[in-house]
Amino acid sequence: MINNLESELSDAVQWYWETRSGQGAEQRESEDSTRGRRAEVLGGQQMDGFAGLIEDIVVEAGVPRESVHHDYHATLPGFYRHEKEWDTAVVHDGELLAVVEYKSQASSFGNNLNNRAEEAIGNNTDIIEAYEEGVFAPSPQPFIGYLMLMADNEESRNVPQVREVNFDVDDEFRDATYVDRMELLCQRMVRKRLVNESAFILSDEDAGMDGEYWEPNEELRFERFARSLASHVAGHIDMEQDTFDVDE
Repeated sequence: MINNLESELSDAVQWYWETRSGQGAEQRESEDSTRGRRAEVLGGQQMDGFAGLIEDIVVEAGVPRESVHHDYHATLPGFYRHEKEWDTAVVHDGELLAVVEYKSQASSFGNNLNNRAEEAIGNNTDIIEAYEEGVFAPSPQPFIGYLMLMADNEESRNVPQVREVNFDVDDEFRDATYVDRMELLCQRMVRKRLVNESAFILSDEDAGMDGEYWEPNEELRFERFARSLASHVAGHIDMEQDTFDVDE
């Protein structure tokens, strides 16, 4: 596992806020910025600091860097639709080992949170069904990861009304803030096995510009996410190497 994982995650959080505020270009010119080097390779988008960190984690676990793909190059077939462009896909020797999505939400929570939920549930259901139907054969069951960085501010801590036109809502959504709703989505996707792991990270713009973040749910900590991902891909690489040694 990468040394100083908390520091590396802090760099990714800082890159997000800097890029969102228009200051990310300055970091591309800094040779001392890990977040700048990683994100520059991927194009410098807001969540690219996380994508670069995940790439480094799986590479350290034994995956060749050329087997880690992003965006267009991470396009995979689905079951209910012809294809989906994932944020990151690990495809090694013709086998799919892992997919990861990186999402953020810093504003317009009322308009966008339901869209995020529908998107995540649909994407993950589709790839699970595709695997079960042999679309990726002979791949092992892939690791599915979902990372959410959410702004912790007055708007996201607002308690929106729920509409109970025909039936009562789940009690856990009653009096829940937007932060609570997103945390529930991430946790329930893990518990219902729509994803192997989910990371739920909070930060605000002022503190985030210095790389500060907090993780309110022990089940959704990034370290747990990273260790599970590394273990999954390393186990497959080790098994492949053992098979090669036997054949020799």
